[in-house]
Amino acid sequence: EAKIKEAAKRVFTNKGFAGCSSREIANEAGMNVALVNYYFRSKEQLFNVVFHTVMEDFMLSMKDVFRMKQPLETKVRLFIEREYEFITKHPEIPGFIVSEMNRCEMGDTNKQFIMDEIAETGIFEEMHQAQLKGEMRKIDLLSATLILMSNCHFPFIAKGLMQEIHQIDEEKYAQQLVLHKQYVIEMMIGYLFPAK
Repeated sequence: EAKIKEAAKRVFTNKGFAGCSSREIANEAGMNVALVNYYFRSKEQLFNVVFHTVMEDFMLSMKDVFRMKQPLETKVRLFIEREYEFITKHPEIPGFIVSEMNRCEMGDTNKQFIMDEIAETGIFEEMHQAQLKGEMRKIDLLSATLILMSNCHFPFIAKGLMQEIHQIDEEKYAQQLVLHKQYVIEMMIGYLFPAK
């Protein structure tokens, strides 16, 4: 069962739900389709298991940072650092999540669990309190999420495009991402926590 899940994760994250078949997953796992269907009943059921696992992995360090007993400014800095660290190791994950979350027929995959799990860390209330005290710029949650996620994820999602436009190789782009991470940290800290 674990072997099937690992194979399915590789196939789904590279091709998406619509771009692959149960046969491809079975081939990747070195098994036959009947065995895959025996354990997971359908491609959709297997996808839901994989998607939930990917989201849990993706959110793990985020939740750890948000639970820390640190100032909010430190949490934002650490969040950005950890996002870049995770996505550098798993560059296919942001594109996979975005494309699959945008797919209308995701079935019974519960998208709300994402915000619920983050809310359980207390970060949203902490942001609200910091705004009330004047420690953080007043900004709605959607805008804060858009700014943070776009600056952390887009450089990885658009890697091929950026390399082509700027005619740079893998090594040079990797170096640029390290520099970009610092720009994002400075920009976000400066914007969210303006000097008094």
